[in-house]
Amino acid sequence: MSNISDSITPSGYIMGTGVLQAQINNPNDYLGSKINEDYMDYVHPHWRQYQAPEAYQHFLLGLVYAVILVVGMLGNLLVIITFFTSKGLQTPSNAFVANLAVFDALMMSKLPVFVMNSVVEGQLFGKIGCDIYGLIGSYSGMGAAITNAAIAFDRYRTIAFPLDGRLRMKAAIGIIIFTWIWATPFSILPFFEIWSRYTPEGYLTTCSFDYMTEGKSTQLFTMTIFSWAYVVPLLMITLFYTKILSHVRDHEKMLKEQAKRMNVKSLSQGDDKSAEIRIAKVAISIVFLYICGWTPYAMVALIGCFGERSLMTPTFSMFPAIACKTVACIDPWIYAINHPRFRAEIQKKVPWLCIFGQESKSSDNKSTVSDVTDVKSETA
Repeated sequence: MSNISDSITPSGYIMGTGVLQAQINNPNDYLGSKINEDYMDYVHPHWRQYQAPEAYQHFLLGLVYAVILVVGMLGNLLVIITFFTSKGLQTPSNAFVANLAVFDALMMSKLPVFVMNSVVEGQLFGKIGCDIYGLIGSYSGMGAAITNAAIAFDRYRTIAFPLDGRLRMKAAIGIIIFTWIWATPFSILPFFEIWSRYTPEGYLTTCSFDYMTEGKSTQLFTMTIFSWAYVVPLLMITLFYTKILSHVRDHEKMLKEQAKRMNVKSLSQGDDKSAEIRIAKVAISIVFLYICGWTPYAMVALIGCFGERSLMTPTFSMFPAIACKTVACIDPWIYAINHPRFRAEIQKKVPWLCIFGQESKSSDNKSTVSDVTDVKSETA
């Protein structure tokens, strides 16, 4: 602990580079001037070479996060409540979606702390606040990543093996427990400073694992968590959706050949198959958002650890944080709007939420038939 602190003390950094020398006479102008002195060892000197952001910049970021909080929490809570209060929706496939909504809601839950940090232009709750903020972000980010992989796996089994490939609820619950176990090691280790730690970044109003401190330990941790939280889930997601697309392509080819032999124009693949493919498309959209949301953050961590740090201004480093939180905000709305059964149930529960529109009678009938089919398949 002392070695880490000594390596990032302001004096050593200033005397070594002279970057901050011009700011010594006016300390209120530099970033971190409103951080408690006993916590300054956790603020990497890279951030403290920059001028403090203007008050309006903190205000705008706080306002953006407040909007994301309201919209995201509402959407995720609607998905969670709808799943647990609607028996027709309590299938293994939807359990994964509900689990993703839980992780996304967890991401939303830390945003009030950011808004308060923006008001005081620093860490309102000091070290413990930063540690809890980082812990929640780590759990929600890694949990959402591996849950997206679980959704891809479930979609693959359901579409490729519709008769005997559907997961049972017990298996789905086991996988959901696994997603929480998956997110635990590299969330807990920095929290207790066993390996790495949580530190302020950007405007020093957010916290993440330490990817700035020089040394092989930081580099090893950054590469490990990059692989664990980003590369492995992404490879799993790519594998399963590639298999889905290959299966659908082969299935369509088989239908065309069979139709040609039967001398008919086409063979319908049925409402159930179409519905499963439509749901897979929604899942792919969520995964695409996940990639857009977390790739910038992964790149920032790699640049901070291995790259050209001059690119990492405080303002630049705040945008990836906004991106990943925006994705957690948008996920439930995309799923709820594109999934006819979720949309119908949410419309019943909150009819004033007119963005969903009115379901047509035929859509309702299809939704009911699909509900009955899914319930039968789960209880068989």
